[in-house]
Amino acid sequence: MAAQTLWQRMRGWLAAESDSTSATPALRADATGPQRVADSLRHLLDDPTIPAAVRAELTTEFARIERMLSRIERGELHVAVFGRVSTGKSALGNALLGRAAFQVGVLHGTTTAAEHAMLDEAQHDGLLLIDTPGINELDGEARERLAFEVAEVSDLVIFVADGDLTRDELDALKTLAVTQRPLLLALNKADRYGDDELAGLLDHLRQRVAGLVRADDVIAVAAQPSAQSSIGVDNQGREHTRAQPRLPDVAALRERLLAIAAHEGKTLSAINAGLYAGRLTDRVSRRIAETRRSVAARLIRHYCLAKGVAVALNPIPVADLLAAAGLDAAMVVQLSRVYGLPLTRSESGRLVAVISAQLAALMGAIWGMQLVASALKGMSAGLSVLVTAAAQGALGWYATVLIGRAAERYLIGGKSWGEAGAKRAVADIVASLDRDSILREAREEILRRLKTRRA
Repeated sequence: MAAQTLWQRMRGWLAAESDSTSATPALRADATGPQRVADSLRHLLDDPTIPAAVRAELTTEFARIERMLSRIERGELHVAVFGRVSTGKSALGNALLGRAAFQVGVLHGTTTAAEHAMLDEAQHDGLLLIDTPGINELDGEARERLAFEVAEVSDLVIFVADGDLTRDELDALKTLAVTQRPLLLALNKADRYGDDELAGLLDHLRQRVAGLVRADDVIAVAAQPSAQSSIGVDNQGREHTRAQPRLPDVAALRERLLAIAAHEGKTLSAINAGLYAGRLTDRVSRRIAETRRSVAARLIRHYCLAKGVAVALNPIPVADLLAAAGLDAAMVVQLSRVYGLPLTRSESGRLVAVISAQLAALMGAIWGMQLVASALKGMSAGLSVLVTAAAQGALGWYATVLIGRAAERYLIGGKSWGEAGAKRAVADIVASLDRDSILREAREEILRRLKTRRA
């Protein structure tokens, strides 16, 4: 029910700016609402802030957006036909089209890929039918995934059954409802039932799918009715049985589809495209964030290594710490560029000062140890110099990790610490990091570098 409600709400939004003199909301879907969606799709396709690597990774998705945009511009309505094997999906498609567009067979797996054909009687409305593999095909998940993928890019779904719904069919119908597509339920092979039996079965189906399919959209059809037997008498007076082919009975379903295409086709296409574009935008945002975090992590490590070695190699007590502050400011400038919010050197310096002040308040003992180590380094000799230098360099490394992560937090927030302020943000960063493991990794890396230089 929630999916239907959301669809109805979006349909109303898309039609909100259209002709207010129309008779019903369903008839108000002029070009205004869909045009807004089309403009959004173009903006997504042309957005210069999306990295080339992200576009390359999501090539298929962006190509789908291009097809959806083209569909909106042409005013097409795409209808997917779903159901179990042998319920007559392909036959129903052919009956709706009035021609043999889809392959019909008696073996499982006849339909192995999506096929498309324009509906002859509705070419001016752009109604396009999509046949799909049966949801219980023998090779299972791969074909089922294909079927649901087709649903993701269809505007409306006809679910075909040939009797009461099985548990698997009802589960599939619920899954399709989650895709937020309007659903029609076609009870095929209706010619097998008497009038009273058919009426009872339709009432039963409407109760079972309440909240998923509107009662008026549960429709009986006979896509390929059985031949009608009749007894005739030849010229010699002998009786014989003849099988008289019967024409498909899909008029009610055809009229419903044509009405939807004429009244709501553009709106449905726009709704589907808007929903898909929203999901793609979320994926793009996540991938950009992941890419930025990956680049930022490499950048921070680079500056950690540079600062750690620089501190360890500088023989002048305390002066090494002052020089290292310049590296932190340079790192923050580079991070700001990664996150698309460039900072000047002075802005970067002020940000480093704010972070460092909060770190000093939280970790005064550590900074005191660093100053002692800086002084000891100037009075040591031999291997003790390496050990002391590596220890102090490791502390410089750790400080740079903290400053880099805190600066990231500030930049991700759009140059803002948020409501809690800098103190809380920096405290959260300190609490989230394993200081001992970072110091151990830093000492090992710096010692390796120092020993390599001495050698």
